[in-house]
Amino acid sequence: MVERDTETVAVLGAGSMGHGIAEIAAIAGYEVVLRDLEPELVEDGLEEVEWSLGKLAEKGKIDESAEDVRARMRGETDLATSVESADLVVEAIPEDLDLKKQTFAEVDEHAPDHAILASNTSGLSITAIGAATDRPEQVVGTHFFNPPVKMDLVEVVHGEQTSDATLDTVHEFVDDLGKRAIDVRRDVHGFIVNNVMLPFMEEAAWMLSDGDTTVQQADAAMVYRRGYPMGPFELADYTGIDIAYHFREDTHLDSPPTIAEKVENENLGKKTGRGFYDWEADGPDYEPGDGEGFDTLRVEARMVNEAARLVGDDVATPDDIDLGSRLGARFPEGVCRLGDQIGLDAVLERLRTLHDETGAERFEPADHLVELVDDGRTGVDAGKGFHDYRGDGPYQYINRTIDDRGVLEIEFDRPERLNAFSETMFGEVEAALENADTDEVSCVVFSGAGDDAFSSGADITGFMTASPTDLMEVDETIVAIDTFERPTVAAIDGFCLGAGFEIALACDLRVATENSTFGSPEINLGLIPGGGGTQRLTRIVGEGRAKELVFRGEQISAERAHDWGLLNRAVPDEEFEETVAEFVADLADGPSTALKVAKRVIDDGQDTSLQAGLDAESQGFGLLTTTDDMVEGVTAFRDDREPEFE
Repeated sequence: MVERDTETVAVLGAGSMGHGIAEIAAIAGYEVVLRDLEPELVEDGLEEVEWSLGKLAEKGKIDESAEDVRARMRGETDLATSVESADLVVEAIPEDLDLKKQTFAEVDEHAPDHAILASNTSGLSITAIGAATDRPEQVVGTHFFNPPVKMDLVEVVHGEQTSDATLDTVHEFVDDLGKRAIDVRRDVHGFIVNNVMLPFMEEAAWMLSDGDTTVQQADAAMVYRRGYPMGPFELADYTGIDIAYHFREDTHLDSPPTIAEKVENENLGKKTGRGFYDWEADGPDYEPGDGEGFDTLRVEARMVNEAARLVGDDVATPDDIDLGSRLGARFPEGVCRLGDQIGLDAVLERLRTLHDETGAERFEPADHLVELVDDGRTGVDAGKGFHDYRGDGPYQYINRTIDDRGVLEIEFDRPERLNAFSETMFGEVEAALENADTDEVSCVVFSGAGDDAFSSGADITGFMTASPTDLMEVDETIVAIDTFERPTVAAIDGFCLGAGFEIALACDLRVATENSTFGSPEINLGLIPGGGGTQRLTRIVGEGRAKELVFRGEQISAERAHDWGLLNRAVPDEEFEETVAEFVADLADGPSTALKVAKRVIDDGQDTSLQAGLDAESQGFGLLTTTDDMVEGVTAFRDDREPEFE
């Protein structure tokens, strides 16, 4: 096991958040103590962990047996005993500031001097909590999202006295858990995600109160016109209407009357059976056409304005806001990126109009938003906004790297949606290839972030209202992969479906883990593959098998995909990285000109007669006999050594 500063973690509170944090810490190899007030609470928490570990083990999601992970956990009811050997204490008790301060003061007495004390609060002051201890520099916020086993985000909240050493250690801990951290650099109420997510629900509720929308109209518009996974009222019901109400209780702004009324009548959403929807009956009942006429910009302008306030007040960077709103709020776009796409000048104009019409403080434009617009930084069309779009990047949904061998790696980085492709994501892949200097690239490797998917396809909800010209982006991206001058490799681990399958088909070589699955499920949505999935598939596996996959919309195993010739290799998980590396090494170290010519001759030959293909092959062979690489290859063969191609 790798040496690290933190070995033992104590988690205070065995509820859903507490036992979830304890579970992921144990999975990561830490010794874990789970503490609660009563033995039965501790036992219930540990039983939930055992059930969850069993499910993860069944699905192959953990490297050890469930029993081995569970063996690193024990339960306690005595606080002093639970923290006496801890390197890190994570508090996950109810959201009551006085209770948290009292708990931290007691922990401070019994925990080792070096121990870091962290709170899982979703919005309370870390500075105030730290002030209850004699070690405020070692007190930090670690806001996990529910459920911790599935949600990838952690907000790391800086108290006014939190030290850099504490922050570094906590970041290492979050990385060890396989989570992604964003920094809340100033201790503001609600941190990042809650502050950008609340206007999404809240502004729609104001519009409902003002008679400017219906519940179904708002939800349908934001889901089917703007691509959000839930509408604002559905989300409020799902999270609990009282959560939004109590958040506003701690600020100087009022809640919308419709939210206050629901709380007063204890219609709090799904957990009580009734909220904006009747969950005891059919629940949400909106349809795609219900969203016409809804002012989506009014909602999104408030979200973007809040993001600008956070950036301007040095609470967070645009990158962290975008990652937080994607992973924590499950928004289809980062909020800063969203503002840049809409146009910050359009956002500012809408806010000013609404402020003039209503006088409501919530529409007051943030100083930073005004500064950006005055400086001409109005977004994507201007080349800069929250982000700078001049040159290569920025990329929100892909990770692009190139090593000293010229291996360009493009990782699809949208694990919260199983790496499903949005229009933005398609555009980013195409741009990454266009921005690549092919003289410096030896090959390209495509892969998917996370443990579940190469790519599960296109984000269909986001395409429902797209025009045919918008949808052309899909085919343009896949053509860019297919026609890229250098060899391309699809390294597939998990779901490879729909558009993800089409991307893999457009690659020259395909290597997959044995637990990967493949398919073209578009027919189940009343569609057909739209990125070459009918044509490239037929050329690889033949008409009968292509029609079987397209007509039936079924998923096939890696074993069958390999048998059908879809894959070059299907290997066990433990052999996957090594096998991909072997393929890449041959491409990176091979003769780049010969590989380029070979790819072109093979690809072009499929669309011509045999004789024309043979002629192209002969011409390519003749060309290559004049290159320095050919001389080096022959010389190396004669000298019985490995060639060193230029």
